[in-house]
Amino acid sequence: MDSKLKKLLPLLLFLVPISFAQTPDPHSVPVIDGGIGPCSADFTITDADNKPVYAAKIKVHIAYGFMYARKLDLEVGTNADGKARFTGLPDRVKRGLFFEASEGDRVGNAFQDPGATCQAKLEITLRRKPADAGR
Repeated sequence: MDSKLKKLLPLLLFLVPISFAQTPDPHSVPVIDGGIGPCSADFTITDADNKPVYAAKIKVHIAYGFMYARKLDLEVGTNADGKARFTGLPDRVKRGLFFEASEGDRVGNAFQDPGATCQAKLEITLRRKPADAGR
């Protein structure tokens, strides 16, 4: 019996910390760092009833650098409060930054000109995609 316990002890010591692992805080704001500048954009995503939208995806395509030849695509998801943040955005871009948010069949967008507002706070209301009139 004593030898079986010695064999099981290392396994038990390994499994006990795993069983007490903490779950992530659903209210901590997800952040993605572009690493190409000093600007940021803080988002609050809501639905048509002004309720926060969990797990909405926010995407942005950035053209920057000499002749805007460098490209960077970033994406972040919202937390339980509908919040997300982009940091490290460039302060100079040719046409501003166009952010697209989506969750299921709902979409929304926002525009930021980092040259005018480097630390932006943006709100996007997600609405159902309009039906194609041509179909």
